[in-house]
Amino acid sequence: MKINSKDFRVRPGEKVKLREWPTIVKPFCKSKKRYQKLLEEHVEELSSLQRLHYASDRYALLLIFQGMDAAGKDGAIRHVMSGVNPQGCQVFSFKQPSAEELKHDFLWRTTRCLPERGRIGIFNRSYYEEVLIVRVHPEILRGQGLPDELRDEKTIWNERYRSIVGLEEHLHRNGTRIIKVFLHLSKDEQRKRFLERIDEPDKNWKFSISDINERKYWKHYMDAYEDCLNATSTHHSPWYVVPADDKDNARLIVSQIVLDALNELKMAYPKTTAKRRRELKSIRKRL
Repeated sequence: MKINSKDFRVRPGEKVKLREWPTIVKPFCKSKKRYQKLLEEHVEELSSLQRLHYASDRYALLLIFQGMDAAGKDGAIRHVMSGVNPQGCQVFSFKQPSAEELKHDFLWRTTRCLPERGRIGIFNRSYYEEVLIVRVHPEILRGQGLPDELRDEKTIWNERYRSIVGLEEHLHRNGTRIIKVFLHLSKDEQRKRFLERIDEPDKNWKFSISDINERKYWKHYMDAYEDCLNATSTHHSPWYVVPADDKDNARLIVSQIVLDALNELKMAYPKTTAKRRRELKSIRKRL
């Protein structure tokens, strides 16, 4: 069964209703063995394209992963990017902002971590937290030190969407391609994964009481995600809503999305000049 990444893409101007988007789809593989083989093929192709991307040194690729707790962000990054050379890949996880970060605009701390040309940058959570968790918990906004006139909750979210879209347009014009993945998890599946974290000793470290507290705000988060997806999925920087209840399927979809993004870039290995060829031939004779 072929994976079409466009099936999961949020078209610009589309009104997203997450309850109408599936959290699980028919498995792309009939067996675990077939899944592992297909993922290995994706990883191998991704590794090859990453080497070309690094050598061509013309574009940067930024992958943004968002989702509710236990949606599988860490696992997707670990499995899909397992074959990528660490020299060409940078991963950043963004937690609660530091005191220094709160002294700057909300995009500052992530902008410092943008990938260089030739590299793949991965954001495990991102500047989108500023229109998600901060929107669900307005007390965070009130603690960010903004002037009163700049934190009007009737206007600030649209203004932040504008800032985000403006940044992403700027990056696109300067060679950074951005792929944004929302791992769409159901509330029931999240509960199952939380129970696993409690019941399995080697997963206890993943569990926090705050995870349970946030479940009370599930609907608020879904509303915030819907508004965010509607406002910020553009032609140059699209969102993909990936069904996340089946981890294997989700990883295959994510890997296909990344492969398609890299294949769309006009990449080539640097051509050797006649002068360089003469130099190499001269060096060869000395060996």
